Order: sequence, then C-alpha cells, then structure tokens
Amino acid sequence: MQTLVVSPAQGLPAKNAAREVVMFRKSAVALAIIAAVSTSVSAEINFDTPGKTSLQQEIANMEIPAPAAPQGKGLFSWMLGKSEAEWTIMVYVNSKNNLEQYGLLDMNEMEKIGSTDKVNVVVEMGRMSGYDSSDGNWVGTRRYLVTKDNDFSKVTSPVLQDLGKVDMGDYKSVIDFGKWAKAAYPAKKYMLVVWNHGSGWDKSVRAGVNKGISYDDETGNNITTPQLGMLLKEMGGVDVYGSDACLMQMPEVVYEIKDYATYVVGSEETEPGDGYTYNDMLAPLVAKPGMGAEEMGKVAVDAYSNHYEAQSGDYTQSLVKTAALGQFLTLMNDFASAMMAANEKTLVKTAISGSQSYAVSDNHDIAHFASLMAASTGNATVKAKADAVANYIKTALVAHNRASSGYSDSHGIAGYMPRYGFNRDYNELAWAAASQWDEFINWYQK
Repeated sequence: MQTLVVSPAQGLPAKNAAREVVMFRKSAVALAIIAAVSTSVSAEINFDTPGKTSLQQEIANMEIPAPAAPQGKGLFSWMLGKSEAEWTIMVYVNSKNNLEQYGLLDMNEMEKIGSTDKVNVVVEMGRMSGYDSSDGNWVGTRRYLVTKDNDFSKVTSPVLQDLGKVDMGDYKSVIDFGKWAKAAYPAKKYMLVVWNHGSGWDKSVRAGVNKGISYDDETGNNITTPQLGMLLKEMGGVDVYGSDACLMQMPEVVYEIKDYATYVVGSEETEPGDGYTYNDMLAPLVAKPGMGAEEMGKVAVDAYSNHYEAQSGDYTQSLVKTAALGQFLTLMNDFASAMMAANEKTLVKTAISGSQSYAVSDNHDIAHFASLMAASTGNATVKAKADAVANYIKTALVAHNRASSGYSDSHGIAGYMPRYGFNRDYNELAWAAASQWDEFINWYQK
C-alpha cells in the first residue's frame, strides 16, 4: 500500500498559518479514517488493484504543508487540535555582540517561569565567538520553547531548530521568526520583544552601547526604524511590541509601527545590560493569562522598573498607546506651527537646553519641553498648544510611565531636538513625512 508523506512547511504566511494548521489537522484525521475504513472493507476497495489507481495516485503525490508539531505533544492530540493559548511571547535575542552574557542570563530568567498551556514563550537566540564562552560556547542561531527549570546557570529548554549562522541584523530574519512562532504556537494575543542595543531612530549612532537596534557584530548589519515597521507588518502585527534596548521610546519610532502594534513598551533612556527582568514580567502573565494587551504592557513596564528601583538604579520605562498617535500628531503640528509663527527662537532654544535629555543628547522629553515653553512664552497661542501637548502625553498617549527620581522630568516619550545640526536620515521616517517637526527643527536652527 502506498504511504502518505507529510512534509513540514518552511514558513507559512502569518495571516494564513492558523487556518492552514486547522485544515491540515482535519485532512490528516479524514485520511486516517479513510485508511481505517479501507482496511476493513478491503474486499470491496483495494488500493493495490490495477485499474483503481486515481485516488491512490492522488494521495501518493500529495504533500501537505504544515509547521512541525510542537515538541511534547502527542501526534493525535496535535492532529485533533488544541485550544489556542492566550498569549505567545516571542523574544528575538540578538546577542551576537558584547551583550551575549546578558542574553544567556535573560534566557535563564525566562526559564524560572517557563511556558504553560496558556502562555507560550518562544525565543530565537544568536551567538558568535569571541564574547562569552559559557553554556557550551555554542555559536549560531537557535529557536527554543522556553520551559521551566531550577538550573539558573545554563539553558535547558529544548532546541526546536538549529538554524546555523543567521544575520540577526536583517529585518527579514525577525519576519521569519515571527511567522514561524505564530504558525507553531498560535495564540489569541502576541507580544514581540526585540532584544539588543538601541539608539532610537538614529541609524548613524554606533559608538559604545548606543547602537542601532538588533545590531549584529558578525555581519555589521542592523534593523533601521523603517524596517521595524516593515517587519511587524509582514509578520501580521502584534498586540504588544517591546524594545528591550536603549533609547527607543520616541514618536520617531512608535509612529513607524503604529499600525502593527497596539501598545509599545520602551525606554527614553539607555537600559542596563541585563535589560528586562523576564521572570518578573512573565510571572504575573502566567498567573493571569487572560489579561489584555494594555495590562500586559503595564506588567512589562512595572517588572523592569521595580527591579532597578530595588537596586537604587536610574531607569525610564513607559507604555505608549498607538491609537492615540493620530491626535498626538495633530497636537504636535499645531504646537510646532504656533512656535514658528510666534518667532520666539531664543525661548525655544532655552527650553530645549533646559528640558530632560538622555545619553543621546539630542533626545529630549517632549512633555517637559512643552511645559517649559508654556511657562516661558509670552504668546497665548503657544502656551495653549504647549499645554495641550503636555497634557495629552500624560493623560492619553502614555498609558503607563515609570521613571526614577533622577529622571523625574521624564514623562514617557522623547523627541529629536538637536541644538546644532540636522541628521538627514530623519527625512526617511514616517514621522518626518507626516509631521511639522523637521520643519520646526530647521526653523529654530537658522
């Protein structure tokens, strides 16, 4: 008798993945039933009899694409289907750089909690030679389903795929990971975390810890802000996007991804090397897997902030609601136009200099800048527009904000306000195309 060959797919479109898996399961069950029936009635139907080969040939030639069955599940339980999880947390750990040791530490933090039937935690992690030799000193890129263990010195989660050398600075690699994770571990809600160095939107920043997001030292490649929007779009979007990286909570970044992430977690300032505290972030989710996207985002902000607050360290972390960005754009355009019309350049420059800044000194807290302008301007329109921006950030755009006492003037979102010069890369951003902010910068620098 001919044998049915089922070949795993090498990646399904995210929007069709769940449907394809269900169709495959139904097809496989139906074919199993046909096989059983054919055995019991072989006197009437014999697939080996010449002259009755059409159905036999169709089945023999059939290849059914489907993602590989997740490890730990029986064949028939997988074929018959299982209710989708509440959440799948996808963590893209590009530790092919001087943060490699922290990538391993974060994996061990995740393993303190692990995955459950309601929460999937999946990781793609890359390593290279020359930085950290612990945990077997393996190199390349691996995909894991994170499982709970009590060994905090090494990663014990099962390796689902060993991909060899992957350019983790290529945005297409994140797309591939996201599509795979959604197909293999479908859920009602998704969170993507990109783990690496970060520098906000500025792709020219390379020195020290301030590198472009997902910077791969082996290939020299990194993901630009426009590419961040492209990858989220191609993988079908997420409910929560988190940058476990420095300096990413800016309109220049979040506006780029507004249509593909409902909430965005990020930091105005640099992050310490170990970044998120994943066990503190995952524990509340596992305890309450039915939580919504906003609550999950707040949990991520609090887990990070509480950890560094306990260490008496400085920190910033916030949650932005992307649905509020449309009105924010309108208010920012009105504010910029009012300042240019009032022609108070000296006041503008003074307010920029006095506003909360960060490791990249051209980044300033927008609400603090607006408040300083409202307090110093003699123009009623400028004051009204400045107050509107500051109030909207605090009450609508930023759903949750945490900052240490050293950053008391940080209100959750920073903007590009260079005192000297203008980086022309700014013109590549969706924010620059939609807003008057680039015109405002060029105006006050003249």
